[in-house]
Amino acid sequence: MEPRNFDGEADRPRSAGGKQTGRVLVIGPYLRVRAGGADAQSEAHVLRDVEARLDEAAGLARAIDLVVADAIIAPISQIRPATYIGKGKVEEIAGLAKSLDVELVVMDCALAPIQQRNLEKELQAKVLDRTGLILEIFGRRAKTKEGSLQVELAHLNYQRSRLVRSWTHLERQRGGFGFMGGPGETQIEADRRLIQERISKLEGELKKVQATRRLHRAGRQRVPYRVVALVGYTNAGKSTLFNRLTRADVQAADMLFATLDPTLRALTLPHGGKAMLSDTVGFISNLPTQLVAAFRATLEEVLEADVILHVRDISHDDAEAQQSDVDAVLRQLGINPDDSGRIIEVWNKVDRYDAEQRENLLNIAARRPEDHPAMLVSAVSGEGIDALLATIEERLAAKRHTLDLSIDAADGAGISWLHRNSEVLVKELHDGRFDMTVRVDETKRDIVVNRFDAVPRVA
Repeated sequence: MEPRNFDGEADRPRSAGGKQTGRVLVIGPYLRVRAGGADAQSEAHVLRDVEARLDEAAGLARAIDLVVADAIIAPISQIRPATYIGKGKVEEIAGLAKSLDVELVVMDCALAPIQQRNLEKELQAKVLDRTGLILEIFGRRAKTKEGSLQVELAHLNYQRSRLVRSWTHLERQRGGFGFMGGPGETQIEADRRLIQERISKLEGELKKVQATRRLHRAGRQRVPYRVVALVGYTNAGKSTLFNRLTRADVQAADMLFATLDPTLRALTLPHGGKAMLSDTVGFISNLPTQLVAAFRATLEEVLEADVILHVRDISHDDAEAQQSDVDAVLRQLGINPDDSGRIIEVWNKVDRYDAEQRENLLNIAARRPEDHPAMLVSAVSGEGIDALLATIEERLAAKRHTLDLSIDAADGAGISWLHRNSEVLVKELHDGRFDMTVRVDETKRDIVVNRFDAVPRVA
């Protein structure tokens, strides 16, 4: 395939200081997979169009202000142990890298340490694989202490694997104790020990973060606030939807991993009830396992959520493959993506369709099973937001109890308690008493029944 240029000379991005950023060559070394073959059925990411995969890899590079000088697909029939790709491809890429004067070559795959080292020798340029590139993005985007800890932990676990015969300077030995001591530990052993010590320290600090989050969740459980979590592929529009639902001002941009640190805001439901809405880090195909493990503390908000909104960019050419990738990460977290009682699919960016295409989408959504609805919304224009809020409220209500009660209008303390600790659906004054219908969670049900002689609402 002929190289495909993504960036022209005239519009190359520059960093905040005005200095032009590094030039990079992006390579897509994708295995040739026969349609319907066993490999295609075993790995979800092969369903993705190779052009879309290459576009995404180039987008990852641009996310850290690298200038994509060129991006090419290098189809391979098998993975070579030494360099991942064949000798002829290596020579072709080396020539292209030299002619383009690039400083970095990004390989859209996971490279073994020895493969990375051999490629750097052959290409005479720094080589970064997909995992390393994503870690670089996360390292730049983490703003909170928690996010920084998680990224550093993931990076150290990745770096530890790179210490296996990756750099020759790590093979030097340090002397033992005394003038005639033995050879002592090698530099690579010392570096590995230091990395392990730092990892242990970070894991301890993250356990404190998890403990703090548990305290926060326990505090939220003492009030009638349920948790709604946003998940989805990176750049699906989660942060824009978060801002639309909560009227917040979280950073939202048309780029991969624009938001990294988790955010919680109050969400007002149609009948005045409250919930907590959590915006989480976006998922991506082949998300490094180090990141899934490191960000587990953050993703606990998803694990504990009463309702999960799976936000999809329905206008994307690879929307189905992206859904498969998100489902795979949810399964890694122990969440069943087919749990219709908990997960709501949100088809975002419908504003990109014309009237006829939108009508077609509505018909597709209408044919879905009743317990697996798809909510069509535009986080930008606000279309479909009211219907989405109503559905969220309905799902949350399914896990709560609706009670009828009558209370003396003079009982101000009791009325105030009900407003603070329940969702008041109906409140009507009759003969000096308020006839009320309230909705409460399991922890408050018995209190309301015993204190106010409330009775369950008959369906």
